[in-house]
Amino acid sequence: MELAEKKCVPCEGGIPAIEGANIENYTSQLKTKWDVVDGKMIRREFTFPDFSAAMDFANRVAEIAEEEGHHPDLYISWGKVIVTLYTHAINGLSENDFIVAAKINDLS
Repeated sequence: MELAEKKCVPCEGGIPAIEGANIENYTSQLKTKWDVVDGKMIRREFTFPDFSAAMDFANRVAEIAEEEGHHPDLYISWGKVIVTLYTHAINGLSENDFIVAAKINDLS
């Protein structure tokens, strides 16, 4: 099953973060490149022609986040949205991060 077809499962800690080669396995399943930051989060910058388009995209990301119960950090500026994903409860990456990234990719 593709990542975008999966649903996030609640994570309250107590599970190991995805690390090393497993991160590469998940990032290779994403249709576009997300940067891995310090082995603990993934980040992607999206560009738009203006602020309004960036806000529209950010709002659509928020809808995904609410549906999945897994919320990215968003940085919004004129013509740009930076999305950062990691699982706060484990201070690292979980499958949920890659599921949400895949769904966000489908927006662009």
